[in-house]
Amino acid sequence: PGLNTKVSRSRATCSSLCGVAMLSPQLTRSTRALVRTLASSNTGLRSPLVSYASSHSGSALRSPSWVSVRAFSAQAPGSRIDASNIQIERTKNPKTKPPFDHTLPFGKVFTDHMLEIEWTRAAGFGTPRIVPHHNLELDPAIPALHYGVQCFEGMKAYKDASGGVRLFRPNLNMNRFAASCHRLALPELDKEGMQKCIEALCRVEEGWVPGTEGCSLYLRPTCIGTTAFLGVSEPSEALIYVIACPVGPYFANGFAPVKVLAETEYRRAWPGGTGDNKVGGNYAPGLLPQRLSAQKGYSQVLWLFGEEELVTEIGAMNFFVFWETPEGERELITAPLDGTILPGVTRDSILRLAEQWGEFKVSERRFTMPQLARAVAEGRLLEVFGAGTAAVVAPVNGIGYKGEELAIPCGEDGKAGPLTRRLFDDISDIHYGRQEQDGWSVVVP
Repeated sequence: PGLNTKVSRSRATCSSLCGVAMLSPQLTRSTRALVRTLASSNTGLRSPLVSYASSHSGSALRSPSWVSVRAFSAQAPGSRIDASNIQIERTKNPKTKPPFDHTLPFGKVFTDHMLEIEWTRAAGFGTPRIVPHHNLELDPAIPALHYGVQCFEGMKAYKDASGGVRLFRPNLNMNRFAASCHRLALPELDKEGMQKCIEALCRVEEGWVPGTEGCSLYLRPTCIGTTAFLGVSEPSEALIYVIACPVGPYFANGFAPVKVLAETEYRRAWPGGTGDNKVGGNYAPGLLPQRLSAQKGYSQVLWLFGEEELVTEIGAMNFFVFWETPEGERELITAPLDGTILPGVTRDSILRLAEQWGEFKVSERRFTMPQLARAVAEGRLLEVFGAGTAAVVAPVNGIGYKGEELAIPCGEDGKAGPLTRRLFDDISDIHYGRQEQDGWSVVVP
């Protein structure tokens, strides 16, 4: 039903996204030929979809009787991840490790092993397995590919001076991972069991954790819906996996401030959406605005929201402003966790440290781009930076806004202000175990 319309829509989508010029008549004939072939097969197993398509040719599109929408609870009998029973299969072909220095790229070199945990609604979580890094074999109908039923985390392991491996506030990553899974109706995560499995992977891959200052082992926990079903419904099967890659310092040759473009057309998130979850659907729509901003000479997008032009995030990072208020009070400010902002681990760490110092006001509240522009014009803006796991902090030295470029102070050397540097140094010292801070740096047993 409506085949010509659907083919035209597919053609327009492909042309818009990737420049593929599909030929509508040929695709229409090919689709009809496929349906006829399937319907006339002699297997005796007649597909409900083919039966429906054949018997309703030319009629109005209606929901067939065999389609039902059911609400499931993602909890299952095996709702715990048993890290004590983890199985380890070591690779027989170890990879050659690259130099652990500033030349290490992000996300391109992977370790020898990965963690896998299968889940079904009927049986719950299966036995965790650490196996050689490999390609996944997935049915092309899984909802992770069609409907974005997937979420992930980003965290790092560090090697301290004594050779011990440390994780930075992993409980916050597990809390966020669990929240993302819940938001997408994926299995309710056993946070404690998940963290122990990640620690086990770090033990196996200890030789892949760089001991070089500024380098670390990036960990990417991921959960995907794997039910082989095209209906839009909660998955009855899922896969959790963790891959790892050694990474060099974000700024290989010291701080390199960036210019960002305040985005007034596209939006990253909205109330009631998934802006506070780490799901793939938050990132793909930002690729086009990112490309358009790069064409104008900017490194990142500063996301605004609403008619007031509320300042939210920068690229894939949280956004901080250090300024003097109109009343003359120094204030470090970032957008509040109102459901549109990702609860970053580095974000929380910056807020906690700054509050502990007690040297200036620390605020989580809404502020607008016009207010930020006014602070620049009045000379009240002190520093601006992004914050996230990859960079810790990333200084900003310019913001493009409505055809003008706002110059942002970046310290005496023009690379980073004193607050940005202090936060980077303190958090880095905690990462590598040189500074104790409320148990944030967790030694992998």
